[in-house]
Amino acid sequence: QVQLVESGGGLVQPGGSLRLSCAASGSVDSINVMGWYRQAPGKQRELVATITSIGNTNYADSVKGRFTISRLNAKNTVDLRMNSLKPEDTAVYYCKYFGPAYEYWGQGTQVTVSS
Repeated sequence: QVQLVESGGGLVQPGGSLRLSCAASGSVDSINVMGWYRQAPGKQRELVATITSIGNTNYADSVKGRFTISRLNAKNTVDLRMNSLKPEDTAVYYCKYFGPAYEYWGQGTQVTVSS
């Protein structure tokens, strides 16, 4: 089992910045993918960004150039730096840890972009 604890999020004005962090604990192995997904009210959960254990990244087109994902393997943590936030970025953001045959989700953290 893997436990994911998220932190960060909150209320920010359009154009502002936030950082989300996620820490994995438990049966963490050395080869995995960590990432962030989000779900807005009435919409399906969607990919925001992922990063492999060797640093390969993948971003949704809607966040490219604004969001940066990074991880620290020694601490099993993944961060999402979000800049130039827009109202359409408002959603619950979920941390995900997964491999070929497993996946774990965090409890989610709310991000609200509003003036």
